[in-house]
Amino acid sequence: MGLTKIWIRTLSDGLIRADHIVGIDAHPTPPLAGKHAHWLLDAILPTPVGSGRGPTWDLSALHRTLLQTSEEPMDGPVSLARLLAQLDSADAAGVIIPSMAPAPGDPSRNFPQFSFVPFATASDPSP
Repeated sequence: MGLTKIWIRTLSDGLIRADHIVGIDAHPTPPLAGKHAHWLLDAILPTPVGSGRGPTWDLSALHRTLLQTSEEPMDGPVSLARLLAQLDSADAAGVIIPSMAPAPGDPSRNFPQFSFVPFATASDPSP
């Protein structure tokens, strides 16, 4: 993909450029004492990250969380991939902002939503 002009806002790490993403993943976190499990929707970057010690050192891809929710983000990875493909074919430039929105027809459930905010052009002086 040629998504060099598309950026995605992460939950806590700022912006990542879309052409650096090699995968999109949704997975649950383990429940911790006194805390419920959550679902994370992550962008996966090809940067290896290590953890452990000595001979048990483990390398894995770098995950950056885009959304955290109490429910499985059912179509989250596919929705984001679809938007990226559409923006790539349109040669767009701007920022994708992930959020959770009420599900159509069932406001008790939430689903991932990805809003695209285009960058202002030279003829549009707004920030």
